[in-house]
Amino acid sequence: MPTAPEPPPVVLIEGLTKRLRGVLAVDGLDLTVERGQVVGLAGPNGAGKSVTLKILLGLVRPTSGRVELFGEPARPGAPALARVGALVDGPGFVPHLSGRVNLRLACRLAHLGDAELERAVANARLGPAIDRQYRTYSHGMRYRLGLAQALLGQPELLILDEPTTGLDPAHIREIRHAIADAAAAGATVLFSSHVLREVEQVCTHAVVMQQGRLVGAGRVEDLVHMTDTVRLETDRPDDAAEVLRATDGITSVLVDDGAVEAQGPALRPGDLLLKLDAAGLAVQGFRRGRSLEEAYLELVGETAAESGPPEASPGP
Repeated sequence: MPTAPEPPPVVLIEGLTKRLRGVLAVDGLDLTVERGQVVGLAGPNGAGKSVTLKILLGLVRPTSGRVELFGEPARPGAPALARVGALVDGPGFVPHLSGRVNLRLACRLAHLGDAELERAVANARLGPAIDRQYRTYSHGMRYRLGLAQALLGQPELLILDEPTTGLDPAHIREIRHAIADAAAAGATVLFSSHVLREVEQVCTHAVVMQQGRLVGAGRVEDLVHMTDTVRLETDRPDDAAEVLRATDGITSVLVDDGAVEAQGPALRPGDLLLKLDAAGLAVQGFRRGRSLEEAYLELVGETAAESGPPEASPGP
């Protein structure tokens, strides 16, 4: 029997460029997002992340390139957009209505019932606040109501632009849980963030951008474990550094901000911990590999070295 064809990627971008006011906001971007992935577009403000998401949603027209959702061209009014839930540029609701009434209006427009409303409210963890007027909501609660709206209809692809920016730790935790719940329910998630630690903690894959260009992509665990590095936190970092410097196989030891970082071609973290314990040194924290932030800085440095000095900015 013939095998069924492989489904197309959820997102396919090839050679995407977008010029805004004479400047390349997105410069030859290639990106593929497969089903079930949680992908973070990582990079500083101005890297082209938000523009890329808006092009996917048909809100901005590309200058050139191929952009598809579920195998269909991404354009304004594309049928594939019915399979997408999104929150970009912040939520917009009627201030004097409660969160519940605002969501009920959205459900009516999408021909969804109250059961779907309650599911989205639970997933966004809105709790009793759902029955308060929207104008009384904090910034974090407003974002979570917008997230609940994006989750209506159980979208196959969830697109979020900077979902944790400006939120306090409690709201950030709830947003992380909501993203994890959506992924566990089968959604593919694509979100942008300039907070690289957030991408590292939430995503399965990362796409690192700088000045509109792709500088690195892959599984987060692969990006952060590309070097044999162990970072240890101890209340006696200088003593720990001396022990590690005397250990075979370690090529470099640095003390940085109260932590000790050791590098070597084939480190065995368990052996290092035993050595430190034998020396009477307690380890409070331990991490193998580098952070995504460190990986990003290395990737940006390599890209800058390959491309040479930056071109002069265009005049007004």
